[in-house]
Amino acid sequence: MSSVNGFEPWVILLAGGIGSRFWPASTPRRPKQFMPLASSRPLIEDTLERAYAIAASSRVLIVAGGHLRDVIAEYLPDFPTDQLLVEPEARGTAPALAWAAVEIERRASDPARAVMIAMPSDHVIQPLNRFVATLERAITAAGDLGRLITLGIRPSRPETAYGYIEVGPATKAEAFEVARFVEKPDMERARKYVEAGRFLWNSGIFVWRPGTLLDELRTHTPEIAAELERLESGDVPGFFAMMPKNLTIDYGLLERSSKIAVVEAEFDWDDLGAWKAILRLRETDARGNIVVGDGVARDCDGCIIWAEDGPVVVWGVENMIVARAGGITFVAPIERTGELKQLIEDLPGELKKGDA
Repeated sequence: MSSVNGFEPWVILLAGGIGSRFWPASTPRRPKQFMPLASSRPLIEDTLERAYAIAASSRVLIVAGGHLRDVIAEYLPDFPTDQLLVEPEARGTAPALAWAAVEIERRASDPARAVMIAMPSDHVIQPLNRFVATLERAITAAGDLGRLITLGIRPSRPETAYGYIEVGPATKAEAFEVARFVEKPDMERARKYVEAGRFLWNSGIFVWRPGTLLDELRTHTPEIAAELERLESGDVPGFFAMMPKNLTIDYGLLERSSKIAVVEAEFDWDDLGAWKAILRLRETDARGNIVVGDGVARDCDGCIIWAEDGPVVVWGVENMIVARAGGITFVAPIERTGELKQLIEDLPGELKKGDA
């Protein structure tokens, strides 16, 4: 779409990641957005399709680390290289989005009309028409209210892997005040949040005017404010060199600013946080198994068999993940895959990377 109520949408796809969630199939050289987890297509292709439904193709930018430049070229060969923003160093979402905002203001024909939509490239979102309708509301709210808008998801279950947003009073433009952000809760608190009815999952999808973002960073994020002039003058490497490691937009700004509002999403959403997530998304066999690639399940229940590196045969087990990729075979109870990051940190270096 070329405009929404007079505002010009720009989409920023965040395509970083260290590839730990779906190890060994995902690695630093192939994070999960390049995997066909929810369908036969890599997640990043689905994300780009959504981006083009919101904004003109010339107003879609991808932010990624240098180690992913060749991977992006392989999976998205037609994506223009001048729309790929390659981070000199990985420093978290706050510096990345600050850079993207500066780039939008530099490239937009009328920066005052630009509205920036930032979204991860590894989510599953359906259907497309309801996604577009939600974004139209969020773009209007960001433009009219001059606030930082986050999209909230109505919880379908108690979930300890997501952050939550407590919703406050209604504002104009179909948005709501944010009473507070809540870190990932334990199961007891997650159940209470769902029962209360006033909590939403924090989707990690954000909508705002680029100028509003930069103004709020100057006011509330001293880690970035002191170096914004460097960024705006074109010294991108110098800016990133001065940034602390892993400065997220949630901690660095959203939890500090009072200019936050939330728009509730109309679409179905999943961030694929661990192997067990694909049980929610892919069709299973009669016994609840999912088999991808050259795998065979016999007398199994509720298992995931992922075989992209030779045949895998699984027999007589329940609720297990058996994944073969990159020269590594991984076997674990599905319920423990949320702990995978800790396992990988404890592994020898050559196993962390695999060959994928």
